[in-house]
Amino acid sequence: MEILKNNLLSQTLIENISLYKWCESHPLLLKLINTEPLFWANSKLEDAQKSLNKLSISKKDLEESSQRLNRFEPYLSEVFSELKNNGIIESKLLKVDTLQNKLSQHFKMKLPGNLYLKCDHQLPISGSIKARGGFYEVLKLAEEIALSKGLISLSDDYSILSNEACKKEFSKYSIVVGSTGNLGLSIGIMSKKIGFEVTVHMSSDAKKWKKDKLREIGVTVVEHQGDYETAVSAGRMTAKGNKFCHFIDDENSIDLFMGYAVAALRLEKQLKAQHITVDEKNPLFVYLPCGVGGAPGGICWGLKTVFKNNVHCFFAEPTHSPAMITGLYTGLHDKISVNNLGIDNQTQADGLAVGRPSGFVGKNLDHLINGCYTLSDDSMFELLALTYETEGLTLEPSAAAGIQGIKSVLSQKDYLIEHNLENKLNNITHIAWTTGGNMVPKKQMDEFIGYGEELLIN
Repeated sequence: MEILKNNLLSQTLIENISLYKWCESHPLLLKLINTEPLFWANSKLEDAQKSLNKLSISKKDLEESSQRLNRFEPYLSEVFSELKNNGIIESKLLKVDTLQNKLSQHFKMKLPGNLYLKCDHQLPISGSIKARGGFYEVLKLAEEIALSKGLISLSDDYSILSNEACKKEFSKYSIVVGSTGNLGLSIGIMSKKIGFEVTVHMSSDAKKWKKDKLREIGVTVVEHQGDYETAVSAGRMTAKGNKFCHFIDDENSIDLFMGYAVAALRLEKQLKAQHITVDEKNPLFVYLPCGVGGAPGGICWGLKTVFKNNVHCFFAEPTHSPAMITGLYTGLHDKISVNNLGIDNQTQADGLAVGRPSGFVGKNLDHLINGCYTLSDDSMFELLALTYETEGLTLEPSAAAGIQGIKSVLSQKDYLIEHNLENKLNNITHIAWTTGGNMVPKKQMDEFIGYGEELLIN
């Protein structure tokens, strides 16, 4: 407790409650403050259907979102050569036995079950999970404008949206977003293709190559010295009061959330195609890298909607940016930042460099998410090097965070006992969601892999 007395006693989380007092009743915060890797099981977890019934969003919303993406397939096929065959933005589900065996050696423990990677680092167009929610919100806005102006009807072939009349109408509107990198990249690419003007506010964590890529395609990039919160706040202020300017709110957007959630329906089909059963005897464990929470939150909600209690969802965060676990564990959600705990929010996992979690996501998942774990930056580099060595896949550090999940969760005997999993370990399907990496320049990727290999040797 000495670190609290010396450095943090004077800080407050909420009015009249000192951090010192708060940590006395929330002992896990001590590990968070010391940036120690940890696992947290959600004590507020409820029956999935019971929790889902309390929310304002439903499976009907999920199905409508999926149908909207289906309507845009002709347009996407028309304007992106990568999608010319079907206009579907989706990634493969890859079984990785060699990686699983290597991880067992690396972690010096048995890792029963079957490990898969959901390869969102290979998603077409923007090479990250943000191609789901980010693209979806831009497309939904374009649809709303086009319908309101009589440019299309719901029964039309949406490839018509690529004509000059539509582009001229879309050019009257602008989009603004704040980002640590990948969301801004996806928003910028899709918005420019549609015909919107777009401005991306980038935090200090954003990689230079991502900013350069956006500028190359005509996106206005505003750089900030501050972190993610600073970039989002600046973007929000820029769009305020302008009816022709749409702010994409990574912290609170239900459209982003629903775009990510559609992945659950796609995954359900992929599992069936590979003859993978998900039921009480054959659980599904999914490990999702988490920044502000929008992408993993949407996917978690979608998976719970589809698979109910048979899916266990865990969020992965850097030890120096444990925003979501802090919000969930304390129950304060977006009312607390890691900075309140004296944590610096400095990580090489730029997509996860978020200090304050989404209140919208935290409150909706309060009784749905199974748990969270944290890991160090060096662990992420080791995991991306192991993945490249065994599978030839190129991941960003943040995308490798999910791969730690199989070890972090299987190490938790209490969790396994509580959920009656001890006799089902060999039947578990483990999915690590790889969220980005394919667009990273080769020189930088080589540096990532090289650093990871050095860590493994030493």
